[in-house]
Amino acid sequence: MKTGFRQSMAWLHTWSGLLAGWILFAVFLTGTASYFRPEITAWMRPEAYRAGPPPASAQPMVDALARMAPGGFTLMLPDGRDGMASAYWREAGAGRRGFREAVLDPATGKVVQGRETRGGEFFFRLHFQLHYMSPLWGRWIVSFCAMMMLVAIISGIVTHKRIFADFFTFRPRKGQRSWIDAHAAVATLALPYHAMITFTGLVTLMLMLMPWGTQLAYPGDARGFSNEVFGRAAPARPSGRAAPLVAVDPLLAEASRIWGGAPASRITVSLPGDAAARVELLRGPAGRLSYQRDALVFDGATGAPIAREGMTGGAAATHGTMYGLHLGRFAGPALRALFFLSALAGTAMVGTGLILWAVKERQAAAKAGRAGLGLRLVEVLNLATVAGLPAAMAAFFWLNRLLPAGMAGRAEWEVNGFFLAWGALLLHATLRLGGRRGWVEQLALGGLLGLGLPVLNALTGPWHLGVTLPAAEWRLAGLDLVVAALGALLAGAALHLARRSGQPARKPRGAAPAGGPSERRGMGPVAGHGQAAE
Repeated sequence: MKTGFRQSMAWLHTWSGLLAGWILFAVFLTGTASYFRPEITAWMRPEAYRAGPPPASAQPMVDALARMAPGGFTLMLPDGRDGMASAYWREAGAGRRGFREAVLDPATGKVVQGRETRGGEFFFRLHFQLHYMSPLWGRWIVSFCAMMMLVAIISGIVTHKRIFADFFTFRPRKGQRSWIDAHAAVATLALPYHAMITFTGLVTLMLMLMPWGTQLAYPGDARGFSNEVFGRAAPARPSGRAAPLVAVDPLLAEASRIWGGAPASRITVSLPGDAAARVELLRGPAGRLSYQRDALVFDGATGAPIAREGMTGGAAATHGTMYGLHLGRFAGPALRALFFLSALAGTAMVGTGLILWAVKERQAAAKAGRAGLGLRLVEVLNLATVAGLPAAMAAFFWLNRLLPAGMAGRAEWEVNGFFLAWGALLLHATLRLGGRRGWVEQLALGGLLGLGLPVLNALTGPWHLGVTLPAAEWRLAGLDLVVAALGALLAGAALHLARRSGQPARKPRGAAPAGGPSERRGMGPVAGHGQAAE
């Protein structure tokens, strides 16, 4: 560890960013995609896509679900971003954690028969609870990495003497200096966003990270805490007396009136057909920054209002505001696009930081005449993460179009295919030792997959750019265009690296001369290993 305050902060910034960097890169990139979760899901379910505004009535969907799920159900209503309606309910012997799911036609309530997919929900869940492990463990790992990120941001601010000047400074073709400039530029470009998204991400998991107050005040009664803090009414108990379910459209209209015109986003019906039935309407995110729970509960037999559920008080309002800032569901298209670009800058900040560490160590290894195992490992992980993950995400979209629509376990195989592709790229990075040739190949693969996605979509689906652009269906056209643009960026980077591969590697200052220790030991010139930075 270095002496001096600023040197200590630089040391802390380097190691806190490096040790959690690969997970943070995945968290940032998949979180970036999650800003368009409804649009991704719509693109991945082309059979269920419905153009135009959602129908005014929810009654056909509720009637259909009352027949399919007599024990109760939750219906996610369509809106301007997601034209589909989806529902889930408990059912003995059902798949994931005992829940049955269905996509409904909003106009008729009929189940839409189409391909199974996790859609954008996969990226959203992956970014805060990982996969192939207990969600609780995944959240703990991501929380730890987020804390490291917060430490890296604060120590990075302390370390940099010229934050404002760094924003306007970039010196290309200067090796390590160029990577420092790039890292500082993308970090300062959206610094308030990076600090906000990291801190609010920790706030979303605060009850898991700091459970002691809750455990002390509500020993062994987690539900009691939830009911009191989040304002939830006690669950209904069956009366044993039959009664028809009240019409929901008048309840939706009454709820919208109470909320000042804001629509509901979700309907939960419990005990349908019983005199004790309840209908809960949850307010949607439109028109408010806070993600604070705001729900109205009605008697399911008479339609009489029972309760208004939601958090009250300054602490709850602060929590809801931070939660809403992190999710960004309040944002309109322009602000959401700004959030998306800021999140991309955050992803680039983490990626350039990882590469910068490898560049510095590579130059030190060139001076010493040998590269250690740690440097090799970092270079392999950098390649498989920074170049491999975008390619694996593009492969996820390709699998959505290539796997048979009626394939058993299709949704899970899309996910398995994503990890198989990523694992194959990790193996490839290992074989290439994280070198420049590996970067060229993986970036080129990501570029081809991204650029080719609109073509594949045109060959396999009804909602391709030839249809969506003339019809101004931006919810679907946006994914084709954005993925193609990112593919072009990756392809351009691959081409740039490939062209520079033909040029002699720039010799770092103080490097061992030709015929120096490394070559005399038969190791080869370590500075010419082919790093992307050179």
